[in-house]
Amino acid sequence: MLINPRIDHRTPIIVYGMSGRAGSMHTRLMRRYGTRIVAGVSSRPTADEVDGIPLFADCRSAVAATGASTCVAFVGAYHLLNAIEEMVASGIRYLVTPTEGLPVHDALRARQLSAAAGVLWIGASTPGIAVAGEAKLGFLPDASLRPGRLGLMSKSGTLSYEAGYRLAQRGVGTSVWVGVGGDPVKGLRYADLVPFYAADEGTDSLLIIGEIGGHEEEELAASLLSHGFVKPVYALIAGRTAPEGVAMGHAGALVHGNHGTFQAKKAALESAGVLVFDSLAGMVDTISAASLPAGASAT
Repeated sequence: MLINPRIDHRTPIIVYGMSGRAGSMHTRLMRRYGTRIVAGVSSRPTADEVDGIPLFADCRSAVAATGASTCVAFVGAYHLLNAIEEMVASGIRYLVTPTEGLPVHDALRARQLSAAAGVLWIGASTPGIAVAGEAKLGFLPDASLRPGRLGLMSKSGTLSYEAGYRLAQRGVGTSVWVGVGGDPVKGLRYADLVPFYAADEGTDSLLIIGEIGGHEEEELAASLLSHGFVKPVYALIAGRTAPEGVAMGHAGALVHGNHGTFQAKKAALESAGVLVFDSLAGMVDTISAASLPAGASAT
């Protein structure tokens, strides 16, 4: 089955945890961007609606009333697995969970559950997904979202925001931006998206914002080769100068000997034809030059 993460302004969205502080704030921001939010879910609703959006006590009722099968959930880490179980059972087939700190055993169960049900799960610890100019789920900043033809996948949140913003200022926009998150166990991984970006007519090139630790970038390199990916691919790997022996960054940023190092990731990606950069500035310059016609303005 080809994974397709595209959404647009017509896609009906349910917000699980909409009445909470994070849920209510990001509901307003997502709606302002153009996301079509048709329902909210709260385990203890205090009203029938919030800002004109109907509020339900459970996800099954929200799905039955709206027919929506896409959901973004703002739920605490120790309650997220129960929420995922409920959402999957209710018929949700596209799920985004920005929650950080999901216990690994819970993530393993959530991954098994979503895969068995055919659910596209993006998370945990993801800033979300956005189709620039159409809709976003999560908290990717509007200032970084300019419509364009550059696909973007990221593990690092803040660095990807800066990359998206700088590229947008140079006139380079994104097609589908997916934050896969930095946890070691999660739903969607880089390699899973290679067939989508290869086939997507709205994507001309691909940017990876990765980081040291784990082996996801190496998996991506193998997938690019196995699928014969021919579109230009660029990568920026965070953590090149990270001190050895110091705990920092995402839970997934674990280096074991030579496994997961910047050098190992760079070598694997370059073997697949990826142009790997040492600096954000150099990456922005190169992508801008390649993406814009000669003499074109960024405004």
